[in-house]
Amino acid sequence: MDVPSHDQLVIELSRIGAGMLPEVGGKSLNLGILMASGLPVPGGFCLTTAAYRSMAEAIGLEGPVEAVEQLDAADLPGLADAAGHVREAVLAAVLPDRVAREVRAAYAELGPDVPVAVRSSATAEDLPEASFAGQQDTFLNVSGAEAVLDAVRRCWASLWTDRAVAYRAAHGIGQHQVSIAVVVQEMVPAAAAGVLFTANPVTGTRHQAVVDAGPGLGDAVVSGAVNPDHYVVDTATGRVLQRRLADRAGGNGQGCLTDAQLRELTALGAKAEDAFGSPQDLEWAVDGDGTLWLTQSRGITTLYPVPEGWTPAKGHRVYLCVSLAQGLMRPLTPMGMAAIGNVRNASTGWRMAEAGLRPFVDLTPVVRSRSGRRTMLRMFRLAEARSAALLQGLYADPRFATIEGSRSPNILTGTGARQIVPILLRILEAAVSPEAALRRVQDVGRQLEQRLQLAEPATPAERLDFVARNLTAAFTTLVPSVLPAPATGFAMLGLARWLLRGIAEPGELQVVLRGLPHNVTTEMDLQLWQLSTEVRQDPESVRVLAAESAAELSRRYLAGTLPTALQERLASFLVRYGHRAVAEIDLGLPRWFEDPAHLLGVIANYLRVDSGQPTPDVQFAQAAAQAEDKVRDLTARARLRRPGGRLRAAAVGFCLRRTRQEAGLREQPKFYIIQAFAALRRQLNAVGEVLAGDGRIGSPGDIYFLALDEARVGLRGVDLKDLVARRRREYDRELQRRYVPRLLLSDGTDVEAAAAAAAGTAPGAGPDAGVLTGSPASAGTVTGKARVILDPVGARLEPGEILVAPSTDPGWTPLFMTAGALVMEMGGSISHGAVVAREYGIPAVVGVPDATLRLETGQTITVDGAAGTVAVDDAAGGPGR
Repeated sequence: MDVPSHDQLVIELSRIGAGMLPEVGGKSLNLGILMASGLPVPGGFCLTTAAYRSMAEAIGLEGPVEAVEQLDAADLPGLADAAGHVREAVLAAVLPDRVAREVRAAYAELGPDVPVAVRSSATAEDLPEASFAGQQDTFLNVSGAEAVLDAVRRCWASLWTDRAVAYRAAHGIGQHQVSIAVVVQEMVPAAAAGVLFTANPVTGTRHQAVVDAGPGLGDAVVSGAVNPDHYVVDTATGRVLQRRLADRAGGNGQGCLTDAQLRELTALGAKAEDAFGSPQDLEWAVDGDGTLWLTQSRGITTLYPVPEGWTPAKGHRVYLCVSLAQGLMRPLTPMGMAAIGNVRNASTGWRMAEAGLRPFVDLTPVVRSRSGRRTMLRMFRLAEARSAALLQGLYADPRFATIEGSRSPNILTGTGARQIVPILLRILEAAVSPEAALRRVQDVGRQLEQRLQLAEPATPAERLDFVARNLTAAFTTLVPSVLPAPATGFAMLGLARWLLRGIAEPGELQVVLRGLPHNVTTEMDLQLWQLSTEVRQDPESVRVLAAESAAELSRRYLAGTLPTALQERLASFLVRYGHRAVAEIDLGLPRWFEDPAHLLGVIANYLRVDSGQPTPDVQFAQAAAQAEDKVRDLTARARLRRPGGRLRAAAVGFCLRRTRQEAGLREQPKFYIIQAFAALRRQLNAVGEVLAGDGRIGSPGDIYFLALDEARVGLRGVDLKDLVARRRREYDRELQRRYVPRLLLSDGTDVEAAAAAAAGTAPGAGPDAGVLTGSPASAGTVTGKARVILDPVGARLEPGEILVAPSTDPGWTPLFMTAGALVMEMGGSISHGAVVAREYGIPAVVGVPDATLRLETGQTITVDGAAGTVAVDDAAGGPGR
């Protein structure tokens, strides 16, 4: 394939191949690749970016483009005005003689006045980094050389539409960075046309093709102007899985495509996918003779990636997103992924996979085990109710049938058989003596602090070795050492629930979990509240908290220049809790001791709480008192049950006391792991300083976009800046992803989306269109204004507002102190957010599908934490967020 020179103006589509993107743009490049793969593509040519540049130079476009470049992305009116000047200049331009001459000659080669499609092909279009699809113009059925030249000019101008300019500005794409080519392609006299997705864009399933088809040209289908025929086809067999025909006036009840044409079309799509190495969104047409043509192809940018490392030889697998279950929607840094990946230690039996820079645990061994299925369902119904329902649906799928004798990892702890006996002994110890169990947990913390001390001075290589050793220990020793105590507490709660059958009403046992002692997260929140109470007495601290941004306050804290009262009290708080953070399971993200901006914003928000309202510490004490009252009440009611009332009451009282003594320790394993992460970050930061100082990476923080072995390579002198830059681009793309599947199959199927599509309903919809349903998490009913928050950093939650979030981790919980109620998309009755909400005595509903999309900030909603419902007051809706 001859690569065109930089000043070549016109090139035939059949001569375009890989490496020509800067000259021909995405659309032309993809058509050339289709042709080179032997696929049927109408003939034509490409007017290269050199032609656009020659026009731009001829009319002096540099100045108007620079005026656009200088504007802020938020200045939409300014951007629109400046873009309009560029657009007008292009539309008024006279094409350079050489450009016009070569276009006329290439068009004449197609035939006398042949109808063509003239399409824009931008150099940033159809790339994985940014989806520009549809932002530049297309002109159909253009006939005659002068009309083609005019359409070319209008395609060039469409690079400067208000929408395209604003999109580039918002995504940090320089206005000088883009250029545009133009495709001129013979029109297909289409009897029918439409689009083909080689993977199901709704469910993510890679072995299903989706076809939308309409009579005549395909632009009406693409634009949504007509209701198309809709087909879903199994790619391997050609079997039509779904057929929904449009109701057209004068129609004969027949679809636009026969089954044979569908099979042929999906086979062409499969070849296109092979050519590009990824699922494709193709436009196609079938002419009057029944010949199929492909007229455009681009990657499907919305599909969630399949788990890394999977191959068909490994069989069908089912994965759970670990980070999403922990309240983390965002991707993990490469170093964070490496840390989570230590779960793959052979002694645990669990296996991890990466998809979309997020960790997924392979649940297949559990799903294939009869005993594993039962245990997993019980656990998930408490911790992640929506996932439990989805898993139960998978149990009927023959691809995941149980295998006799199949063994699965230990569901609760992920430990191997050698560790089960010690864990059972610790559970027994916790049941007999909560005090001994608590001492053991505290001993683990002291031992951890000692283990996290590295003798100084240490070389960078020694620091990396220290990190590697302790990452493994964090997962393989801390969890099995600490988890038995809280597990005993929740087991006792389950036993009490069994003893109280027919005695306790639904939701009553939730009250027992309010105000639990020994919960490090609620202790942290109450300490932060106490800090704000003390700071309130210092006028200078109050003044700066009201006047300065959280980022500026953080800078001043790190410089030691905050008012003395605020500086000293925050420093004291960070000694105990500075290792925590929002999204703290990602080792690659800064801890509060490195940047306390979030905490300072929360403290400023606490100062807004009306002194007439019950303070969080009072609410917590009231919740604890209510829980103790409920224990006494349930015990007394059990005593009245005959026969054996006295014995039943004694057992109920014993179980509920143990629950209150030990269930609060559920936060402790993660607290210790995050404590280890903070110590390891100190070592990695030091190595990052060395690598940056030697010029191997751009800044010290870049070390978190490397794995440990790669950091070692950098210490040996290898330049890693290009690797880091590539990973940062991928990370930034994933930060924009708004939806992450909780359960993912190895073929890319989003289990929840597939279940909803099969049922033909929106997940979580209640019988009333204004009611969302989830899992009851904390009893009580509150009506208030919703506040949808996707990231707690910098968020403001007015006292009494209802927090609506994707999920939460300890970094979110300071917001709970002033929330009227909680609504979460993830979770079950023992998930993190549910536990903390109960401890503060605020109503909570969790596991509400798409809550952050279906609710809007400012809406008046009613949260019923006992019924598990969220009702929207239509009469009091608020503005969108």
